Amino acid sequence: MTGSLPAPRHAALRAIRGADDAVLDQALILFFQKNRSFTGEDVVEFHVHGSPAVVSAVLDRCMEFDGVRLAQPGEFTRRAFDAGNMNLLQAEALSELINADTEQQRKVAMRLLGAEASDTVQAWREALIEALALIEAVIDFSDEDIPQELNVQVAAALSVCIDDMAQHTRGRRTAECIRDGFEVAIVGKVNAGKSTLLNALAGRDAAITSEHAGTTRDVIEVRLDCEGFLVTLIDTAGLRETDDPVERIGIERGLKRASDADIRLYLKSDPDERIETLAQSDLIFLGKSDLWGQDGLSGRTGEGLDKLMTEIAQRLSRLSAESVLFSSERHFQCLEQAEAALRAALRCIEQHDRGEEFVAAWIREAISHLEVLTGRVETEEVLGRIFSAFCIGK
Repeated sequence: MTGSLPAPRHAALRAIRGADDAVLDQALILFFQKNRSFTGEDVVEFHVHGSPAVVSAVLDRCMEFDGVRLAQPGEFTRRAFDAGNMNLLQAEALSELINADTEQQRKVAMRLLGAEASDTVQAWREALIEALALIEAVIDFSDEDIPQELNVQVAAALSVCIDDMAQHTRGRRTAECIRDGFEVAIVGKVNAGKSTLLNALAGRDAAITSEHAGTTRDVIEVRLDCEGFLVTLIDTAGLRETDDPVERIGIERGLKRASDADIRLYLKSDPDERIETLAQSDLIFLGKSDLWGQDGLSGRTGEGLDKLMTEIAQRLSRLSAESVLFSSERHFQCLEQAEAALRAALRCIEQHDRGEEFVAAWIREAISHLEVLTGRVETEEVLGRIFSAFCIGK
């Protein structure tokens, strides 16, 4: 197709030709030798012009060769994993990086893709293997006079690992919010300007606005990027006493969503309105500020919107101040299972319960969970689910 290959790791301009020798495209060609490529195999990359016609023509030409097929979703990354070029944590991080919509998601994915998470898990594993060796020594030489300090050393090593794992699992809520989004609920009385504000922040008419009170009957959601944080903005029904059963249900639903939200943005319907029972992260602004001639928020004129987004981002930064090294539910489940096994082992040591054989079994179980975390122990069902989520070609 290209006549010749360039030197390894050097780009060269080549004409890509069809079966009839017609030029399909002028492209940059790169050749990566085995063990110097992403997958660990000989790899040739065609950097073609990106129009659908060019891509289709080049792919059709490739398919004319015997033994050539399109890659399955995630197959290149799976081959890199199988070749030992990356562990499972890094493979998942690559998927998260590809799908990152916000700056915070990118940062978490890059941190996971680097060596920090893998090195942390490896340090735990090595510490536990050393503890297991001490316990095995106690078991193997049970008829001899084994120093009691060995159990003390093992207990100390387990305690350090338990505390470290617990610190990382505490970041679960932050990781969920960075991945799935924080929730900010707009709360206030009827006609405080909540729906107009929502539409202004969304840049579109997501909610119906009207001069008639009680227009919003149900919870309306809009997702947006707030200075690097993924945020779901929630417009709730206006608060008031009502005999309308539908509106009353809408108010109850809105209050429930607002209570579960990470931040509540209270819009005052007039400058003298008092807002009670605030959480530390909540915000209060005067709504429809253009009508009052005072500082506040106006969805109609855009007044205060930049300040609002900055305030929300600052509060989200405080809420997510916990360092996030692991990101997915699978990661936290593996960590929790490993931690639970180590706690069981520690109880056996501290309470002199059952004996060293059980302590060793619990430590082996903890090590196994860590190996599942990095993919050292391969579970085909888990691998299939992870790599199938990749896009085709990666």
